[in-house]
Amino acid sequence: MTIVQQIAGAFLVALVLLDIFLTVLYARMGAGIIVNRAAKLLWRGFGVLAKAGGRHAPLVLSLCGPFILVAAVMIWVGLLVVGNGMIFEPHLGTGLRASNHAVPHDFMTALYAAGASLAVIGSSEFTPQTQAFRFLYLFNSLVGVSIVTLTMTYLMQIYTALQRRNELGLRLHLLTSRTGDAARLVAAIGPRGHFDAGYNVLAELSGAMTGVKESHHFYPVLFYFRFPEPYYSISSSTFVALDAASIIQSAVTGDNAWLKDSAAVLELRESSLFLVTVLEDTFLTSGPPGDPVPPDPATRERWAVRYRDAVRRLNEAGIATGPDENRYVELRTEWDSYVAALAPVLAYRQEEIDPVGFGRLPDPHPSR
Repeated sequence: MTIVQQIAGAFLVALVLLDIFLTVLYARMGAGIIVNRAAKLLWRGFGVLAKAGGRHAPLVLSLCGPFILVAAVMIWVGLLVVGNGMIFEPHLGTGLRASNHAVPHDFMTALYAAGASLAVIGSSEFTPQTQAFRFLYLFNSLVGVSIVTLTMTYLMQIYTALQRRNELGLRLHLLTSRTGDAARLVAAIGPRGHFDAGYNVLAELSGAMTGVKESHHFYPVLFYFRFPEPYYSISSSTFVALDAASIIQSAVTGDNAWLKDSAAVLELRESSLFLVTVLEDTFLTSGPPGDPVPPDPATRERWAVRYRDAVRRLNEAGIATGPDENRYVELRTEWDSYVAALAPVLAYRQEEIDPVGFGRLPDPHPSR
C-alpha cells in the first residue's frame, strides 16, 4: 500500500505539472486537463447562483472569470501539496526529520512538510536525510519558484488580452452609434460614399479580431470573463463584424464595389467566423450547431427586413448600393447559427446581441 500511495502521489504531481504546461506554456484552447474541466464546473455553478440572484445575475456572472483564475492557482498548488504529501508520509521520521522534535506520523504533517518544500519564502523545520529526498526538496523548490513566476506572468497577460478584447468590443459598439447596428458602422466608415479612410478602420478592426481569436487560444479562461454590458461579449463583437462584412459584400456597389473583395473585409469575416466556431468546438457542452442550414420563412423574413433597413441607411449616407437580398441571406446563413448558439452559453439573450434584427433598437443617446 505504501508503494501504491507513493506512485499515486507521483502520478498526481506529474498530472498537475502537465496541466500547468498545457495551460500556461502550450497555450492551445482545450489542451488543459484539470483546470479546463474545473472552469466549466465553476461556470455552471455560477450559473445556478446567477439564477438565484435575480436582478443581480449579471454581477454574479461577472465574478466567475476572476474566481476561476484564483481557483486554478489553488487547485495547482493544492494538488501538488497532496501529491507530495502522499510521497512524504511513509518516510516521516526516516527520510524526513524535524530539527528539534520527533516527527508525527500523520498525513497532516506530511502535507505540512510538502507545502514547506514548495514554499518560496521561509525555511522548513524538516530536513531531508537521504539523497532522494534532498533531490525531491530541490525539485519542489524549483517547481514552487516556477509556479509563482509563471502564475504572475500569466495573470498579467490575461488581463492585457482581456483589455484588448474589451477595447475591440467597445470600439465596434461606438462605431454603431451604441446601437449594435452594423449598417451604422458601414455608413460611418464610408460617409458620402468615400471609403478611402474607412478602409483603414476596417483593416484595424480585422487585425484586432484576429488578435482576439489568438488571445483565446493562448488564454482560454478569457471565455469565462462575462460582463453585464452585452457589447463586451464575443457574441456581440463577432455579430457586428460578420453582419457588417455581409452587408458590404451584398449591398455596396458602384465605385466602392472593390470593397467587397478587399483583404480587410475578407479578414474581418473569416477571423470572426473562425473565432466563434473555435469557441463553440471547445466550450459548448452539446457540441457545435453543425453545418449551417437555410433559415425558416420567419427567420428569412426577419433577415430581409433587417437588410432592407441596412440598405436604406447606406443610401442615406450617400453610399451607392445594388441590393442583393438573396446574397445577404446566403452569407448570413453561413454564420448566424454559430453566433446564436454561442450567446446563451454566456447567458446573453438574442435581442441583446442583435437588437436591430429582433426589433429592440436601443436609443443611441439615452438620457442621463
